[in-house]
Amino acid sequence: MSAVREDFREILRLVKPGARVLDVGCEDGELLELLTRERGVDGQGLELDTENVAACLAKGLAVVQGDGDRDLDYFPTRAFDYAILSKTLQQMREPRHVLSELLRIADQAIVSVPNFGHWRMRVSLMTRGRMPETRALPDPWWATANIHLCTLKDFTDLCGDLALRIDACAALSGGKPARPMNPHGVLENWRAETAIFLLSKA
Repeated sequence: MSAVREDFREILRLVKPGARVLDVGCEDGELLELLTRERGVDGQGLELDTENVAACLAKGLAVVQGDGDRDLDYFPTRAFDYAILSKTLQQMREPRHVLSELLRIADQAIVSVPNFGHWRMRVSLMTRGRMPETRALPDPWWATANIHLCTLKDFTDLCGDLALRIDACAALSGGKPARPMNPHGVLENWRAETAIFLLSKA
């Protein structure tokens, strides 16, 4: 079995055994399969790409083709314990609406975001004057699916605007294991490449 990604390891830690889980933008189902195997979740996926949907179905996962920007509206209220959005929020056309919908259809949301305020990003912009490429954001600006990049400060401010509570959060950087962090700390906005948030309604 291949090594578990550190962000998936942290998500695995946050999800309670046997929970009802919706993985939005589940790609080829790697996380959903892990949660099913390790936590015994009642899992469902939502994925836009047809090849990824086929890969999920081939693994025996319950996945439907759909667009997270539009199709979350059709899920019943409080149908899940957790809604997961892993490194996908920055690709959404309406991130405010998506976050609100995640916490309508689930009691808690687990959201991970790449941090555009990471020190490597800042140094790259300052010294090279070009859009940075990092492990968290590897594609050149003209090929990226990311349309709404944010810093941790931007994200936590948005959570405040939407009256969402941050129940837990962890930082990832340099391929090292996730570590707990203060989501409002200025230092974290410099040193976290990616952050994972457990959210609920305030």
